[in-house]
Amino acid sequence: MSIETITFGCRLNAYESEVIKAEAEKSGLTDAIIINTCAVTAEAVRQAKQSIRKARRDNPGARIVVTGCAAQTQARDFGDMAEVDLVIGNNDKLKAESYRPIAFGVPLNDKVQVNDIMSVTETAGHLIDGLDGRARAFVQVQNGCDHRCTFCIIPFGRGPSRSVPMGVVVDQIKRLCDNGYREIVLTGVDITSYGGDLPGTPTLGKLTQSILRHVPELPRLRISSIDSIEADQALYDAVASDTRLMPHLHLSLQSGDDMILKRMKRRHSRDDAFAIVDKLRALRPEMVFGADIIAGFPTETDAMFANTLDFVKRADLTYLHVFPFSPREGTPAARMPQVARATAKKRAEQLRALGEEQFARLCASRVGRMENVLVERETMGRTEQFVPVRLEAGTPGEIIAVEMASVAPEGLVAQSRRQAA
Repeated sequence: MSIETITFGCRLNAYESEVIKAEAEKSGLTDAIIINTCAVTAEAVRQAKQSIRKARRDNPGARIVVTGCAAQTQARDFGDMAEVDLVIGNNDKLKAESYRPIAFGVPLNDKVQVNDIMSVTETAGHLIDGLDGRARAFVQVQNGCDHRCTFCIIPFGRGPSRSVPMGVVVDQIKRLCDNGYREIVLTGVDITSYGGDLPGTPTLGKLTQSILRHVPELPRLRISSIDSIEADQALYDAVASDTRLMPHLHLSLQSGDDMILKRMKRRHSRDDAFAIVDKLRALRPEMVFGADIIAGFPTETDAMFANTLDFVKRADLTYLHVFPFSPREGTPAARMPQVARATAKKRAEQLRALGEEQFARLCASRVGRMENVLVERETMGRTEQFVPVRLEAGTPGEIIAVEMASVAPEGLVAQSRRQAA
C-alpha cells in the first residue's frame, strides 16, 4: 500500500486530508494510514479510536499516523494507544517535514509531536489539483476561531482565526477550474471572520466578489457554514448580483432560544437569525437554509426546546445538522447543569424528524421544475439548492438541465430527458 487517509468531521478536514496525503508523499512516506480526526463530539473521538484499532488489525505492517483536531486536544490519549506510531498536531500535519522522521525511521524522543496551536499566526494556501472522487472541490479560505462558545473545543484544536490571502484563493480556484471542477465550496472553521488578520481587512463578501469577478469560467460557487452575525454587506451584494453563487447557506445557529444562545455565548439572538434569513430570501427568493443545532444543551427546558422547533418551522430551515449535546472536558458548558442524556437524544430525534419533513416539503415544491444539476456520479447529482437528484445517466462533473419528475427518499428523481445547462 502507499498512503491511505481516513477522514472524520467537517469539509475543511476533507480538504486538508488531500493536502496531508500530498505532503506525506512528498516526505517519502509509504505504507502508512493517516487518520485525520474530529473533536466536535465525544462520539467523533470514539469513532476515530475505533478506526485506528481496525486499521491496525487489517494492516499489521502499516505505520499509523494520527492527526487532526482530536489529536491536538487529546494528544496523549492517542499517543498511549499501542496501535499508533506517530501523533502530529493540527498545524504540522500540513507540512512534509512532519512525516520525514517516520518515513526514514529517525528515532523520536516522543511519538507525540504536538505543538501549541495557539501560537500559530498564519494559514498557508495549499494548492491542490482536486479532491479524489468528488465533482466539486473544497477550498480552504480560513482556519481557527477567536470566539469562545461555551460548548466548543474547536478553538483549542484549530488555534486563532487566520486567513488565506485573496490572491492565493483565487489562484487555487483557477487551477481547479482548469482541472475540470465546475463547483467550488469555500470552507473554514469560522469563514465569516475571514480577512480580519490580513492587510486591509478584506471580508468574506469581498473575497466572494473577487472570486466571481476574477474567475468568470467558474459556473458554481458555494459557501459553507456561516455565522450570521458576521455577514457583511458585500456578501449580501454578491448574493443579489450573481446567480453563480448558489442559493444555499448553512447557518451556525445552534439554538432557537434566546436564553440558550446566551448561555452558549453565541453572539446572535433569535431575532438576528430571523433577520438574516428574511434579508437573504428577499434578495434571492429561491434561497434555502440549513443549520447546525445542538439538542439538550445544559439547562434547556421543554419550552426552550419548543422555541428551537418553532424557529426551524418559521424560518423554513431545510437541512438540519443535529447534535445531542456532548460535554467536552475543559469547556464551560461541561460544568453547567446537564440535561439527561436520554432527553437530549429524544430532542435530537425530534429535530431530525422535523428536518426530514422540511426537506420533503422542499423536494415536493420542486417537482415539475427544470433544475440545473451537477452530476456527482453517473446516476446522482445535486441541484443549485443542494438537493440530491437521482439521474438515469450522466457524466460526473457536467452540469445538466433536467425536469424533476418525483420525490424519492434521498431527494428528487429526474426525467430521462435532459439538456446541457
